[in-house]
Amino acid sequence: MAARRRYLGFVSDRSDAVNAWEALYRAQVAVLRQLRAEFPDGGTSITEYDVLFNLSRQPGHALRIRDLNKHLLLTQPSVSRLLDRLVARGFVSKSGDPDDARGTVVTLTDAGLGEFRRVGARHSHSIAEKMSVLTPDELHQLAQLTDKLRAGAPPMPPPTSGHE
Repeated sequence: MAARRRYLGFVSDRSDAVNAWEALYRAQVAVLRQLRAEFPDGGTSITEYDVLFNLSRQPGHALRIRDLNKHLLLTQPSVSRLLDRLVARGFVSKSGDPDDARGTVVTLTDAGLGEFRRVGARHSHSIAEKMSVLTPDELHQLAQLTDKLRAGAPPMPPPTSGHE
């Protein structure tokens, strides 16, 4: 069996890649706009929910800020401001990293976990509704394909500041 080439360099290959990317991007934008419009009202924004979601999936519900940044689509200053708002609301706590004095660990509090579950129950219903246009096999295939794309993406650059 011939080795699979990542990019052949032919115009048709580029065209196929661009068309697939545009389709993926446009679908993501359209669905995200709908989800934002339907996001449960109650004081927690979709970006705040994203932080709670990501922390809820971590061991001990905690991550260093720089590691949390890798999961979010925000700049470092925006993440810092967002975390300060979540700390003020009692949804997360910040503490020094015991392994690196320069780092900060963010931990989901019990109140934050409760808010994640409250908002997540309604949000996941909206997600399921939007994704219901796909069959279970198509959902599985989509998850496999997007995981494959993410695995093949170049690593994220290090944070711009030396500290968190």
